[in-house]
Amino acid sequence: MRVIRSLCIALSTYSRIPAPQVEWSEENRKYSMCFFPLIGAVIGLLLWGWLYLCDVLAIGPVLKGAAGALLPIFVTGGIHMDGFMDTSDALASWQSRERRLEILKDSHVGAFAVLGCVGYLLLHAALLSEASATSGALLCCVFVLSRALSAWAMATFRSARPQGMLDAFAQAAHRRMVTVSCVVYAVLCAVVWSVFGGWLTLVCLLAAALCVIYYRHMAYKQFGGVTGDLAGWFLQVTELVLTAVIVLGGKL
Repeated sequence: MRVIRSLCIALSTYSRIPAPQVEWSEENRKYSMCFFPLIGAVIGLLLWGWLYLCDVLAIGPVLKGAAGALLPIFVTGGIHMDGFMDTSDALASWQSRERRLEILKDSHVGAFAVLGCVGYLLLHAALLSEASATSGALLCCVFVLSRALSAWAMATFRSARPQGMLDAFAQAAHRRMVTVSCVVYAVLCAVVWSVFGGWLTLVCLLAAALCVIYYRHMAYKQFGGVTGDLAGWFLQVTELVLTAVIVLGGKL
């Protein structure tokens, strides 16, 4: 039952997928991050289905890309994009570390957050407008791996805000189980990529590794560690980078 409760917490926290409400306790949160990538699998499968429908009905690239880019936000409720926007504001402020952390907590939306969100969605929509159902399996793994890496980073990287929500999950997470589960997800993604993508597998894995390295460097240097908002920023950036690798690499 503890595993089921952890699954419910993961679904209710990081998605709009209906799930029973359970007590928000450290024991129930212990394995929740192990199920975080499953939300990515749902997003990936829905995107795959949308791309297939677009191919069958000959839906134009503008509608295909726009709906595809908004689909992850529909499933998650925009929780990760919110982190991306807050981080964009903080990074663009060029303020002290303490001030950047304050900006992350500020509920107001700055100009750089809006510009970052609009630019992100436009680029993501443009990339997906060039995709087809044949790349659906590859793109599905993008949303799984980004969440697996985000969960692993949350459980292992230093927290910038000891009393924050991300730190609460990190303290409750069974770090060994999170690491093992994330390795399993990563291996499954690598297998799918190797079957459907061939040489793109190595490029995708290298791109994902570079995203993790840069994320750690940026978070430690600019904020003193990771936060929930930074985790959302990392997830969004990783998804955009991997989508670009798959779509553009598939044209070579």
